[in-house]
Amino acid sequence: MKRFAFVIEDLYGGGAQKSLIYTADQLRQRGHAVIVFTLRELIEHRIPEGLEIVNLAVVTQFSKATTTVLTEKWQARKIAQALEAWKPDVVISCSCDKITRHLKHPNLYFWIKADIAYKFTDAKKLKRTYDKAHRFYGGRKVIAVSHGVKENLEKVVGLKAETIIPIYNPYEREPFVELAKEPADLPEGDYFVCLAALEPRKRHDRLLRAYAASGVSTPLVIMGKGKPEHEERIRQQIEELGLQDRVIMAGYHHNPYPWIANAKAVILTSDAEGLPRVLIEALMLHVPVISTDCPSGPREILTGELADFLVAQDDEKGLADAIARMDQAPVEVDERYYQQFLTENVIPQFEAL
Repeated sequence: MKRFAFVIEDLYGGGAQKSLIYTADQLRQRGHAVIVFTLRELIEHRIPEGLEIVNLAVVTQFSKATTTVLTEKWQARKIAQALEAWKPDVVISCSCDKITRHLKHPNLYFWIKADIAYKFTDAKKLKRTYDKAHRFYGGRKVIAVSHGVKENLEKVVGLKAETIIPIYNPYEREPFVELAKEPADLPEGDYFVCLAALEPRKRHDRLLRAYAASGVSTPLVIMGKGKPEHEERIRQQIEELGLQDRVIMAGYHHNPYPWIANAKAVILTSDAEGLPRVLIEALMLHVPVISTDCPSGPREILTGELADFLVAQDDEKGLADAIARMDQAPVEVDERYYQQFLTENVIPQFEAL
């Protein structure tokens, strides 16, 4: 048995946070001692019974207003004190590396969930991102969420880490099946669904243009939340394309699985991902997926017959065609498509850290 400590800023309703909760709880269920340290009080996910969450309260309005290296080091000392008291064998940092980079634990891993190699198109912003990666992770231990993320960290970003280990997020199918049975106010009949934060990187503009060009009458549901100005831009485009009668803005749902399970297909049109869990969750519910071939996760998820629905990022005509083909003949999904992501195949890799 090992002692695992996870450190994350908060448990906001995002994919990285959800993956961390599942991973931590599955390690706990296999007999390991597990604790999740958050840096501020924000929980938007369901917390499994028995999983210990401790808020260290080191991210405050004051700390955000005075963010300096000195502030980060003070925050890191508070985290270090909690770790010293708990004595973990393995520490995994996620989405708070600006602070945890100051920690000196001998078995500290930085869990990189997104493909930072393609985070920005602006060259100056991209250089700053690369420089930050070198400062944070140079000579350190890294967990990459996919083989593509590992490859891009090494070959594109040029990161010289102590080690970069690719480990997929682990999944159990049964919880998704149970959550999908809960009542929900679903559209009548068939529909496509896109579940993604309402932010530019997710490229809802690309999705809406391709959906309009596909000529399908099957409605499109857009689920997610984001800044008001981003949501307003999506709504404006829906009107500009004359899609008001076919596109449903469904907002954010704590339990999106009834929506996924009853969809004809899930569509993802991002510019960059790490390992998009919404595609894997759809496959777990035996729902087919369509995705842009963005760096870096979709190519590792859409295998077999689904590879025909992996579309080059700038090929909106191909995306429209994929939507039309899926509308006519949805792919039958079975366990072959998600075997590599199942808990029994992934958790041993975390146990070996």
